[in-house]
Amino acid sequence: MSKFLFKMERKFGRYAVPNLTTMIIICYVIGYVVSFIAPEITQYITINPYYILHGQVWRLISWVLIPPGTLSIWTLFILLFYYSIGRSLESVWGDFRYNVFVFSGIIFTILGAFLIYGFAYVQFAEELKAGLFTAKDIFSNGGYDVGGQRVLLPGGWFYSVSTYYISMSIFLAYAATFPDMRVLLMFIIPIRVKILGIIDAAYMGILIVWSFLDGSWYEAVIIVMSLLNFLIFFLGTRDLFGKHRFSTMKRKHDFERSIRWSQVNTGHATQNAGKTVITRHKCAICGRTELDGDIEFRFCTKCDGNYEYCMDHLYTHEHVKRI
Repeated sequence: MSKFLFKMERKFGRYAVPNLTTMIIICYVIGYVVSFIAPEITQYITINPYYILHGQVWRLISWVLIPPGTLSIWTLFILLFYYSIGRSLESVWGDFRYNVFVFSGIIFTILGAFLIYGFAYVQFAEELKAGLFTAKDIFSNGGYDVGGQRVLLPGGWFYSVSTYYISMSIFLAYAATFPDMRVLLMFIIPIRVKILGIIDAAYMGILIVWSFLDGSWYEAVIIVMSLLNFLIFFLGTRDLFGKHRFSTMKRKHDFERSIRWSQVNTGHATQNAGKTVITRHKCAICGRTELDGDIEFRFCTKCDGNYEYCMDHLYTHEHVKRI
């Protein structure tokens, strides 16, 4: 998994979305504003595979506006906390890996919703065959009353799909990457993030088991699929969470940034395939660089200044002398 990510980062790293955490927080804020000002709009932006397959494709994206919790006095502190841990992961993992982690969580959640959609057809197969319900009935209605009890239909199942568990996966990733960091519980009690991560993981496990026992298996599917990105990263890239702690990974990224800075400030701007690239070597006579083939370059010790030449001109050039 680690090698695969490295290869993907080399090829597609330039397409990574910078400051993704900021965009996520903005989506949360928009979601809270919509739920407060016009809560009726929420039903048109939730993820519902039935409506997606019937033309409402915006639901594939709009559901990320559903905030991870209800609006309260603690909302601002929660948003600030998630912004802090998200930025920390971005700085240590890099934009590309953080993008892969977040977007894979979103994709897995969408796949989970479609799994529930398929299971619903199996569960209501007899009712659909008998004509008691139509597909639109079960996927557009939240439920119906039977003997004074509310029976939840699949249309109501998808209201449990939100960014809550994706946000939880980001926190678990933070706890696994920075296990020894401390936070102030209730702004008073210092506690290690690792302990909070273990508590949250245990809580998620209890929710999954309880959902199956309670008959709300669809909630268990959403939880598992939303946290699948964390499980894949944890099991497939142990170097991100185990061997490489914060200090080691920070030194690595600082070193890579210094190398990039050095290349930009000491390299040569060259046009290649219609793009401006920075090369490490350039012949002062013919202008060839390492991009032009397997060419060796040497600095001339007899020239006044840092003049570099290819092997064809190293011994034939006229030495540069300062007057």
